[in-house]
Amino acid sequence: MIKPHGSDTLNPLFVYDTEKHHQLLKEAESLPSLLLNSAAAANAVMLGAGYFNPLPGYMNLADALSVSEKLHTTAGLFWPVPIINLADDISAIKGANRIALRDPNTEGNPVMAIMDVAQIETVSDEQIQTMAGQIFGTLDPEHPGVSTFTSLGNNLISGNIQVLSFSYFQSDFPDTFRTAVEIRNEISERGWEKVVAFQTRNPMHRAHEELCRMAMERLEADGVVVHMLLGKLKQGDIPAPVRDACIRTMVEHYFPKNTVMVTGYGFDMLYAGPREAVLHAVFRQNMGATHLIVGRDHAGVGDYYGAFDAQTIFDEKVPSGALDIEIFRADHTAFSKKLERVVMMNEAEDHSKDDFILLSGTKVRQMLGDGIAPPPEFSRPEVAQILMDYYRSENG
Repeated sequence: MIKPHGSDTLNPLFVYDTEKHHQLLKEAESLPSLLLNSAAAANAVMLGAGYFNPLPGYMNLADALSVSEKLHTTAGLFWPVPIINLADDISAIKGANRIALRDPNTEGNPVMAIMDVAQIETVSDEQIQTMAGQIFGTLDPEHPGVSTFTSLGNNLISGNIQVLSFSYFQSDFPDTFRTAVEIRNEISERGWEKVVAFQTRNPMHRAHEELCRMAMERLEADGVVVHMLLGKLKQGDIPAPVRDACIRTMVEHYFPKNTVMVTGYGFDMLYAGPREAVLHAVFRQNMGATHLIVGRDHAGVGDYYGAFDAQTIFDEKVPSGALDIEIFRADHTAFSKKLERVVMMNEAEDHSKDDFILLSGTKVRQMLGDGIAPPPEFSRPEVAQILMDYYRSENG
């Protein structure tokens, strides 16, 4: 199986030993506590699950600045975005060497992790702005990633962590949330060697379905891991339980058995476009995928990124040999009336725009909200029904 990023073996930071886990929870009761923001909590989940291998915890300021500017830590580890714990109020942990990190997304704010504090550093507004500009390629406050990042606080707490909880992801998505360790184990059990990862924060329509099929056929892959984001999104995005139902229904009806794994991971969407695409590649390698599908405007939002910036970054900013995972580059896909199937538009010769069925996301949402199923060439009827039921319930 493909090696994890940066080490020979996967080193998840979750404490699996029951006795040690219990001891640490007991210790946490007597430690100063920091209530994390959702971004830092999501980082803890990803560190615990092994997705952010080989990081031992949260980065310090020097590493955060280096990663933002150069895509590697001060020690030379290739990494695309800072994995940090920024906080606004640190009065409760001043002078502490060891602290309990508490979950902001679960009632009662239970302990998520214990942290050995290496440093608490003040980050200037200028440094926050510099990092935001480098990560997101814009400082527009309307960009959801920029607005989140620039509001997290100016205190950066770095150090190694021991993770004790995967927040709400295990309880809310017991059939879908999987750690990188669990996905590697299942890939091994299935006997898959060439594995394609498909990233999604949306329900899967015909184009997404065909993209997975194309990648599998062209790469002669053993299977596809549909890996959906289960964390926080921007307002208006489809909630995770609805997406989960749509994807499972599509896989059940339209893919052969033992060719698709439906899984999810606990992270908040960054909307960082090209940088986030590279992060997606890093943690898909950690979970055992050999290839990642990178499509049009991967991890983008609005018009902040060029259609294929998330592909060209792998040529321009990812050094040769930095990653073992390979990228399957996808063009815009649409249903061809001429060929009566979904195609990559750049491969469809003798086609004009009128030869394709093209629907904007806005148009599709409007149709679903009005109880109108999109054409079957765009969306499978079983999937459209789930989405119509959701929009009907939202609109009362």
